[in-house]
Amino acid sequence: MFPRLEEICARYDALSEQLSAPDAYLSADFAKCSKERAELEEIVETYRVYRRTEEEMNAAFAEAEHETEEMRELLLEEGHALKERLHTVEEQLKLLLLPKDKNDERGCTLEIRAGAGGEEAALFAYELYRMYMGYCEKHRLTWEVADLNETELGGIKEAIVLIGGKDAYKRLKYESGVHRVQRVPETESQGRIHTSTCTVAVLPEAEEVEVEIKDEDIRIDLFRSSGAGGQKVNKTETAIRITHFPTGIVVTCQDERSQLKNKEKAFRVLKSRLYDYYASRAVGAEAANRRSLVGTGDRSERIRTYNFPQSRITDHRIGLSLHNMEEFLSGDLDEMTEALARADAARRLAGE
Repeated sequence: MFPRLEEICARYDALSEQLSAPDAYLSADFAKCSKERAELEEIVETYRVYRRTEEEMNAAFAEAEHETEEMRELLLEEGHALKERLHTVEEQLKLLLLPKDKNDERGCTLEIRAGAGGEEAALFAYELYRMYMGYCEKHRLTWEVADLNETELGGIKEAIVLIGGKDAYKRLKYESGVHRVQRVPETESQGRIHTSTCTVAVLPEAEEVEVEIKDEDIRIDLFRSSGAGGQKVNKTETAIRITHFPTGIVVTCQDERSQLKNKEKAFRVLKSRLYDYYASRAVGAEAANRRSLVGTGDRSERIRTYNFPQSRITDHRIGLSLHNMEEFLSGDLDEMTEALARADAARRLAGE
């Protein structure tokens, strides 16, 4: 690990010198070098903290050998505290050196669908929709609806949202899976707790050069937008459905009144799905295929349970339970997402 860290520091210093040269910003590689330097900065700063801590620890232990008993105890105590600090910083370095997911900095497509539970599942799907919208607002991520299939009672059968901004995929990638809710529906007269599910899929946005869509591989259909009724129903054929024959993937977009905008969004969603489809086929079981992430929507398949009577949210992958239902559903997901990221890093460090 340490020879690699020395190489990183040397590269960082070389980039710093290159970027500080007069007229460096005129170079064609300026942006590329600036980005590389920024990516190395946290590792370099953490390693320098490690080295300073190591020097201070060694100095404390060395000085303790030549001091009075009282001073020796103080210096040994300081040395052991620095030793613990050194171990903490070393663990941070190990995490920083883990290979980064190339998709982390990308935007993503968020798909929410009502699963088992009928109208109650659709109402919960709408709450998840609002939860992720609040989370995106908190982290200044853009929120662009591609498709929203609403029900008469205010729920949603399906929502597809394009999310952009720094680290959008990184922040949301652990949300893929089946979300289960346990509560007493408003329509339940006898106060019985019902269990419903929704499925969530988070797909990294594909770069233009990564996915090629041939004209002969797709069919584009136009139709009128559907909705809950009344003014929401579009009288003209602005909705778009794209069918990709080689994979069987079908994308529908009907949120915009403009046929052109719906077509543009539908192609973005299709590219994300194709990118995920081909990437998962390329690396086999190691990558989380969208279908394995989402599952069937059955009540027994879940990554997280929202228990309303106990105001408890439990993530079954890491065994973490939080008791802040109202704040969580308003978009306060940071404690959960950070815990999931730490658990994933620990698993990768262990070589699992």
